[in-house]
Amino acid sequence: MADCIRVPLLLLLMCILSFVHPIRGDGININRAPGRSDNAQNSPAGLAPVAVNPGAAERNPGAGASLPRRRSAGWKLAEEAVCREDLTRLCPKHSWNNNLAVLECLQDKKEETEIAAECNHLLWNYKLNLTTDSKFESVAVEVCKTTISEIKECAAEELGKGYLVSCLVDHRGNISDYQCNQYITKMTSIVFSDYRLICGFMAKCHDDINALHCGSISTGEKDIHSQGEVIACLEKGLVREAEEQPGAHTIREECKKSIMRVAELSSDDFHLDRYLYFSCRDDRERFCENTLAGEGRVYKCLFNHKFEEAMSERCREALTTRQKLIAQDYKSAVHRGRVVSGECQGEMMDYRRMLMEDFSLSPEIVLHCRSEIEGHCSGLHRKGRTLHCLMKVGRGDAAAIDPNCQRALQTLIQEADPGADYRIDRALNEACESVIQTACKHIRNGDPMILSCLMEHLYTEKMVEDCEHRLLELQYFIARDWKLDPVLYKKCQGDAARLCHTHGWNETSEMMPPGAIFSCLYRHAYRSVEQGRRLSRDCKVEVQRILHQRALDVKLDPELQRRCMTDLGKWCSEKTEAGQELECLQDHLEDLVSDCRDVVGNLTELESEDIQIEALLMRACDPVIQNHCHEVADNQIDTGDLMDCLVQNKHQKEMTEKCAVGVTHFQLIQIKDFRFSYKFKTACKEDVLKLCPNIKKKVDVVICLSTTVRNDTLQDAKEQRVSVRCRKQLRVEEVEMSEDIRLEPELYDSCKQDINRLCQNIQFGNAQVIECLKENKRQLTQRCHQRIFKLQEVEMVDPELDYQLMRVCKHMIRRFCTESEGKNVLQCLKQNKNSELMDPKCKQLITKRQITQNTDYRLNPVLRKACKADIPKFCQPILNKATPDSELEGQVISCLKLKYADQRLSPDCEDQIQIILQESALDYRLDPQLQMHCTQEISRLCPEEAAAQEQTGQVEECLKVNLLKIKQEASCALDIKHHCAAIPPGKGRQMSCLMEALQDKRVRLQPECKKRLHDRIEMWSYAAKVAPAEGFSDLAIQVMTSPSKNYILTVIGAGVALLFLVGLLCGRFTKRVTQELKDR
Repeated sequence: MADCIRVPLLLLLMCILSFVHPIRGDGININRAPGRSDNAQNSPAGLAPVAVNPGAAERNPGAGASLPRRRSAGWKLAEEAVCREDLTRLCPKHSWNNNLAVLECLQDKKEETEIAAECNHLLWNYKLNLTTDSKFESVAVEVCKTTISEIKECAAEELGKGYLVSCLVDHRGNISDYQCNQYITKMTSIVFSDYRLICGFMAKCHDDINALHCGSISTGEKDIHSQGEVIACLEKGLVREAEEQPGAHTIREECKKSIMRVAELSSDDFHLDRYLYFSCRDDRERFCENTLAGEGRVYKCLFNHKFEEAMSERCREALTTRQKLIAQDYKSAVHRGRVVSGECQGEMMDYRRMLMEDFSLSPEIVLHCRSEIEGHCSGLHRKGRTLHCLMKVGRGDAAAIDPNCQRALQTLIQEADPGADYRIDRALNEACESVIQTACKHIRNGDPMILSCLMEHLYTEKMVEDCEHRLLELQYFIARDWKLDPVLYKKCQGDAARLCHTHGWNETSEMMPPGAIFSCLYRHAYRSVEQGRRLSRDCKVEVQRILHQRALDVKLDPELQRRCMTDLGKWCSEKTEAGQELECLQDHLEDLVSDCRDVVGNLTELESEDIQIEALLMRACDPVIQNHCHEVADNQIDTGDLMDCLVQNKHQKEMTEKCAVGVTHFQLIQIKDFRFSYKFKTACKEDVLKLCPNIKKKVDVVICLSTTVRNDTLQDAKEQRVSVRCRKQLRVEEVEMSEDIRLEPELYDSCKQDINRLCQNIQFGNAQVIECLKENKRQLTQRCHQRIFKLQEVEMVDPELDYQLMRVCKHMIRRFCTESEGKNVLQCLKQNKNSELMDPKCKQLITKRQITQNTDYRLNPVLRKACKADIPKFCQPILNKATPDSELEGQVISCLKLKYADQRLSPDCEDQIQIILQESALDYRLDPQLQMHCTQEISRLCPEEAAAQEQTGQVEECLKVNLLKIKQEASCALDIKHHCAAIPPGKGRQMSCLMEALQDKRVRLQPECKKRLHDRIEMWSYAAKVAPAEGFSDLAIQVMTSPSKNYILTVIGAGVALLFLVGLLCGRFTKRVTQELKDR
């Protein structure tokens, strides 16, 4: 045996002493008579006398060994008949002459089936007498003389009651003398073989032993043969009490302390725990053959192999009992924040790992989570799987969990503290080993940042599914107590004390729970210098790290999950993918209960300042960030610049679909509350409070402020009411809103039906849907039409809000209009439209805007201003007939054109109408009345000219040429359809067909068409008659037959009269010349 090998000199010494100093003089009294007065004196801790059962001797002759009798000084255990058979079978013959050798042999070998009960009883009493005999104690006094003098506590103990040996056992760690150390080690082995051999143990646990039926003090009752069995029985009772099992006996406090003391002493050496020793003897050889005994090494080895399939159930049960006691003792000794040695930390880590591996070591889990284990986690006992299953239930992934079970899980996580070292959680360690080796290999093994590294790679290609589940299950509980993140604690402990009034790490209360401390920290993380009381730089980095992790899953944000549990179930039950639940809550912000709305609003407001909190969005947008926004992203202090950069580059080729969706979603969320746009909030907060109080939605705030700016501008106010800083940011917000119709909720809601009908294949963004609605304006519903008209009116006044124009003509604006103000950009582009350097796409879009302007004078700000007095003066009837918010379809401009012909317009208005006439003469599309009434004729008669879209007036000339045909075809269209449908148009073929039908009496033509045809025949006849005059007589006939003969005759008469008058005036001159000639 191991102990025999260690102490050969001790055995020799004790053997000699047993002969030189006979114990009790006359020999050893194996069982004292009941009436002996010295029995009570020598019994340890007042041990009651052992009664003798006479019947036992009669029934079994060997039982005589237990009768009171006196032995000679050379009495040997080997001579007792009750043990002779077991001795012969189990012990080598050379050890028979030494009682201690026989005792060690039998007690190490014994099991209930191996050694007779009478022999067990004999051995038990023999050891009891050895422990309490004063002459036996004299051996200890002689061997440990120096040690006893050094240990004052033991020197003061009373002899003869076993106290001295027990005291030396208690202080054996301080014994430096080799022989004394060996002797006490041997006595420890004897003492721990039976429960009554421990000083005070019997007195303190007497009632509990009887109540739990762990042993008997009466001869004849069933006697548990091993003290280890008795202790094991008490230990199990202690565990049942802690787990509050039905019918559990309440063990007295004094006995509890004794049990824990026994467990503490036996924990150093595997051999000293008799019950565990015998239960795991074969398993020790199987798993720990090369492990030396002492310092708990065998325990650790067996604990590490506890869940191996080859481990026997009896050993596993004994190990579990031992671990439960260790766990209870460990939990009572754990205090965070204290500095401990590295060796102690290693020991504590082993115990923490045990707690995470086996849920049964925690009585609170066994007691409060019994139904959850049975319902969801049965059959998963090994390697921490049950605990992670309970965590999964606690997260709400499987079913509802009892609050007591939830608290028990949180308490266990706090005690085990796996956040400090992921290896404590065996299930997590095994599941994430491959991820750690690939993604986190740059971090030292066991470093707390391993968990952060795993969280950074959550939902990435490197993450495996099993690791993802285990990680989220653990992080769920770590997130609920900021103290469980050691890195966060280290960097933020001072800030928490300074800003959140926490003076100690373990100080938590109902007024300041752990979750409230982190909320306090992140509220101070984003304060400006002006606001003061900011976090330190290191603490802010850690707070941001935690916020990034929480953004991955709403369940990692305790406050969010607690307040929004109902809304998550109501609105977001089908949103199961990463990040979707928070997006869903943001989408339904107006529908949430007030508590949930507040916490979601605060989180969204925080994201607007630091969008990097959205880790999933940052991953999706990494290509764009690297190419266009890396300078902003590298800036530690993000004030909304990164999101602005992503919005501005939303249509770059590097923009992925996921990133575009995420950025647009954030834009859509921002319109719900102006506070969600950090830059807008900081720039315009004072203006909003002053000019737009009680308005919360960002869209309404923008409209309110922009209306104020516009009114101040139109009224030529001396001082703008909106600050310069706010006006600049307001322009940015207005431009961003014009990019996507969804960013203007009222417009989007009004036109949603039309979008689905007319623009279903058009993607949102780049103002494409808005442009589609503009092009199909005639087909829109009235509500949508009114909204689009208002939008166009705003865009024409301020072309910078025309996103499509500014995007398509971006380079042309830089080329031609760098010196123009924003409101004059479109006017500048119109003036340069026909330049050879003009981009075709921009030119086409400018034409579209001109067409739009000519449909209604209100869409042409320059014309509206120039003709401000002329329109009500000349075109008021048209305005009176028009309904509110309806377009005038170019009627007012047509009215002004007529007045232009009469030269009745003011000079400024006349100039603008002249420009319109010139432009529309070159492009018929700029004349809405012409385009509206002549659409079919243009497509039928002038298709080539219209298709060319060359703004040279060809279409209008084509219409003039075909004017008569248009009139005739308009009257005879139905008859052509009925009688000449097969005749192709052109070269008068259809006219010939109609003439034939007119002459055919069987064909009945429309009255209007028949009249037109007769008129045409008369015209042709008249044209045939009116041929060129060949002489004066023909000319006279044509004049006399002409319908205008009176006019012609009047003109001729007037001419003759004029000639006569001229003659009269000139006649005197003629006469004078004649007289002169006569005089000659």
